[in-house]
Amino acid sequence: MKNILITGASRGIGRSTALKFASEGYRVFLNCRTSIAELKEVRDIIDKEYQVPCEIVPGDVSDPDAVARIFEQIYRTCKSLDVLVNNAGISHIGLLMDMSDEEWRHVIDTNLSSVFYCCRAAIPPMISGKCGRIINISSMWGTSGASCEAAYSASKSGVNGLTRALAKELAPSNIQVNAIACGVIDTEMNRQLSAEERAELEDGIPAGRYGTPGEIARVVWDVAHAPEFMTGQIIGVDGGYL
Repeated sequence: MKNILITGASRGIGRSTALKFASEGYRVFLNCRTSIAELKEVRDIIDKEYQVPCEIVPGDVSDPDAVARIFEQIYRTCKSLDVLVNNAGISHIGLLMDMSDEEWRHVIDTNLSSVFYCCRAAIPPMISGKCGRIINISSMWGTSGASCEAAYSASKSGVNGLTRALAKELAPSNIQVNAIACGVIDTEMNRQLSAEERAELEDGIPAGRYGTPGEIARVVWDVAHAPEFMTGQIIGVDGGYL
């Protein structure tokens, strides 16, 4: 049985990805920081509908000590992950000049440092087994930048750079590292926008609508099972926005 860890799995893209891989027979490790009740709901759905092993590994992936504990728990169950999906992320909307040091660090630690911590913990057994897939959930704003989302854009640009560099580092060990640069997806993160802001964003999308978490989950599945020669790619899924 193959094993996958998904960070930020309580809702949105993470939740949909967990259900997709469970439906295909994967053992699923579910992570989130605070939404434990929602995480348990995802586990209950997997238990009821797919009857595959599913384990909750809660913790703050922006904290290296918490990540160490998460992976200790995982490695008590399996020797290695087959797939790591770094999905945990937060946004911050506002002018850069109004942003505090703490707010900046919180975005960077949650969106970028967490990817480093989880990759660092997942890689050694993958190297031993000469296989593994790492998929980082990024954003189109990491490519183009978004006004009033400077920290978020910087964090996702960092994820893209880390993805490309790590792909080169791990290619000799047959480990593929790719990122999915999401466009505007209909998740909790974007529901904080006003109706006017949502409509304005939607008008700028050639596809004429927001993407769905289920669509991103399907792309994650496809990337996890793509030919081994595909690595170091930033795959845009944005309805033609960029």
